[in-house]
Amino acid sequence: MLSVVYRIKQQCSFYSNINLLCGRTLSLIQAMEDSYEVDLVYITERIISLSFPGGVDEHSYGVHLRDVITMLRSKHQQHYLLLNLSERRHDITKLNPKVLDFGWPDHHAPALDKICSICKAMDTWLNADPHHVVVLHNKGNRGRTGVVVAAFMHYSNISASADQALDRFAMKRFYEDKAMPVGQPSQKRYVQYFAGLLSGHIKINNKPLFLHHVIMHGIPNFESKGGCRPFLKIYQAMQPVYTSGIYNVQGDSHTSICITIEPGLLLKGDILLKCYHKRYRNPSRDVIFRVQFHTCAVHDLGLVFNKNDLDETFRDDRYPEDGKVEFIFSFGPEKIRGLDHLENGPSVSVDYNTQDPLIRWDSYENFNRRCEDITDGEQPWHWPSQYWCH
Repeated sequence: MLSVVYRIKQQCSFYSNINLLCGRTLSLIQAMEDSYEVDLVYITERIISLSFPGGVDEHSYGVHLRDVITMLRSKHQQHYLLLNLSERRHDITKLNPKVLDFGWPDHHAPALDKICSICKAMDTWLNADPHHVVVLHNKGNRGRTGVVVAAFMHYSNISASADQALDRFAMKRFYEDKAMPVGQPSQKRYVQYFAGLLSGHIKINNKPLFLHHVIMHGIPNFESKGGCRPFLKIYQAMQPVYTSGIYNVQGDSHTSICITIEPGLLLKGDILLKCYHKRYRNPSRDVIFRVQFHTCAVHDLGLVFNKNDLDETFRDDRYPEDGKVEFIFSFGPEKIRGLDHLENGPSVSVDYNTQDPLIRWDSYENFNRRCEDITDGEQPWHWPSQYWCH
């Protein structure tokens, strides 16, 4: 049997006529959110959200997944398409005849072209037959589901007919109530990119961009005596393309540090930048900030992200409230003249030994190798968590 959470939410479908029941059970649903093991919501009559918390044990996940698939087959027969937004899993494919894998790392934004591919796949399937439904499967944070729902809401604004206004309203309500509160700034940014490209408000920039400087305005406190030991890893299309030296800096919210890349680093497409803190005399690292952007939406040679624009960091007390990160680009790899004032003072030291495995570690290379088949009595294999989450 599915959980009570599922049964209540099925009754509270947007299209249910029992609106009074929905209002009275809303607080009960909210109270049960923290302990759910499976969350199935009919966002519209034809778009279904199927969510599992990231921490659910593999046995419970397998049991609930089989229950949900039984229900889907009973209600929709062969008319449902499952879009997997999480890690690729063989058990999902075995249980479902029609699965499309679109997964990307939890708490991150997907590639911009992936958002487009997902929306096209949903639109094509739903328009092929009035009985077709789409199931959005996600194991982890609901932000991934939110990105897809919000993106398809904008997509349907362009492609769908006016009689689907109720669907768009339901998607908007789901996004604002369920997904947006747990989403990351980069996820919201990518939805805005997609909406802007669809509407024509964002014009694509095809010029090459070379990154020369990353400036942290305000030094976070990651050491007991204050300051931090930051280093950068830059990913293009989720592949590492640059690792900086390890800086050692003291300071406060009024102090800045500049990490310079010479010659400039050519960047194009989906970019992820992670700034880590390497702990002193400790073989571990912490994320200071993480940010994603797409170069097609960058039209100025300067880009600034405030604390509220930085993933995870926006709620980290160690980061100054008025802190921000500035990117300085040019159209060529040559050193930009007139920026000598950005050089760090003598108090900032740099360790260029980037051969340390902790520094070289790529958090994403094993993204789709974490989950194995679920079989009765078998313990799933996991990559060491101290590396995966950082």
